[in-house]
Amino acid sequence: MEKLILHEDWVSGNCYKIRLTAALLGVPIERRQYEVLKSETRTEAFLTQVNANGRIPVLQIGDRFLPESNAACWYLASRSPLVPDDRFDQADMLRWMFFEQYSHEPNVATVRFWQAYVGLENLSEAQQALLPGKRVAGAAALKLMDDHLAGRDYFVGASLTLADICLYAYTHVAEEGGFDLGAYPNIQAWLERVAGQPGYIGLEM
Repeated sequence: MEKLILHEDWVSGNCYKIRLTAALLGVPIERRQYEVLKSETRTEAFLTQVNANGRIPVLQIGDRFLPESNAACWYLASRSPLVPDDRFDQADMLRWMFFEQYSHEPNVATVRFWQAYVGLENLSEAQQALLPGKRVAGAAALKLMDDHLAGRDYFVGASLTLADICLYAYTHVAEEGGFDLGAYPNIQAWLERVAGQPGYIGLEM
């Protein structure tokens, strides 16, 4: 495999999911750090050399650059046990990965970032206006997850897949955004199962 470099901000769940995927697979990966709050991904060098969209994470594969966290996870895990063999299960795994980016991350992750890193007192009027709706939508996403996990250990099939990794990244720190994970017992049990996987690493590692 070509040399892998992760361009990231370590506090980001989107970056963490790539590190976690690599760790669970035993794939070595270098890390290059940027501070989003200091606009380090908006410099001319970053925009011209790493990602013209000015966002992280970006997985560098040799001299090629792959933005978007779930695409990077897929690159790492393709043809591994983290991707089911069954065609329907593969599609179902992608369904949950799309759900994570469309319904979960924009709400759970955004509220966490605003509350834990920006500070609620520093939000713009537009952000303040969006906050209640994002809290409601985030709670709805967590409830859907909790309901799905009733009577099952993982989101797809009988073992850990990328669906679990991608949803785990921001769910396990959701309380930093004011979401009460105690209200979701099935999620709590699932979080423990994911954290118990061989090779698991935490967000701060």
